[in-house]
Amino acid sequence: MVDFIQNCIDGVMIGAAYGLLAIGFTIVFGVMRRLNLSFGPSIMLGAFFGTWAFLTLNAAPWMVVIITITGTVITGIYVERLCFWAIRRDATIASMVSSFAVWMQLEEVAILMLPGRTYPFPEMFVSGGLNFGPFFFRAEHLTTLLIAVLMVVGIRLLLYRTAFGLALRAVSESPDAAKYMGVNPSRIIFWAFILVSLIGGVAGYLLLATDQQVTPYFGLWVTFKGLIAMMLGGMGSISGAVIGGLVLGIIETQTQWYLGNAFKDMSAYFVMFLVLVLRPGGLLGQGIVERHDLAFRRV
Repeated sequence: MVDFIQNCIDGVMIGAAYGLLAIGFTIVFGVMRRLNLSFGPSIMLGAFFGTWAFLTLNAAPWMVVIITITGTVITGIYVERLCFWAIRRDATIASMVSSFAVWMQLEEVAILMLPGRTYPFPEMFVSGGLNFGPFFFRAEHLTTLLIAVLMVVGIRLLLYRTAFGLALRAVSESPDAAKYMGVNPSRIIFWAFILVSLIGGVAGYLLLATDQQVTPYFGLWVTFKGLIAMMLGGMGSISGAVIGGLVLGIIETQTQWYLGNAFKDMSAYFVMFLVLVLRPGGLLGQGIVERHDLAFRRV
């Protein structure tokens, strides 16, 4: 039982970062009804900027944080301008395919920047943690959980207590109606991408600072984790994204402990399949699916 609870604790702390990734996918999907497949590679390229500065310029860990997040935001702006702003809103497939093509482009840039397979990434803390009875809390996990909680609270306040959040939700419901109310959808989407890239840069740094290594495949890994967490929680639901990330983290840690690392990813895919079959809208997104079905029947 002690091992089970310890795994749940570790899973919640790792899942907090997964939740941030899922929020990034959820915001873009909720506003534009499109999947940004370059979200993960954008985070990866930002991390490579930070790693390059760490290895070649001997940058301090705090500088790596700034460079990683800034690089992710700049890359996110590049993706938005190329794949979403330049393509009509109704061309959903075209924008998704173009984001996949940019994914390949970003991976090539990362490989040219650092041609090796694996590179070290500076850790958050040298070592240490907190013992609470038989349970151990790693310092980097506690930091990840604290930062994730603060960011989730800040995101909810931004979305539901500010004019920008109101405009963003208006564009999500109906871009044409929002335009008649004086909202510029293109500008809102642009700032939404900056927000999403900022969230992704923070989440990517937290994950890499815990693992202390980065590879060109980190973008693929982040994409899978974010999409699975979003679909588990419910597409279009911010709260669902957080819950999905926590559930994914717990599933992975429990599977890794009891079945081994080889079954870690397989268990996540299996649970996602079960959720999509039994509850297609996810844990908290079933209401969204039901509203869409009702609207379709009315039409």
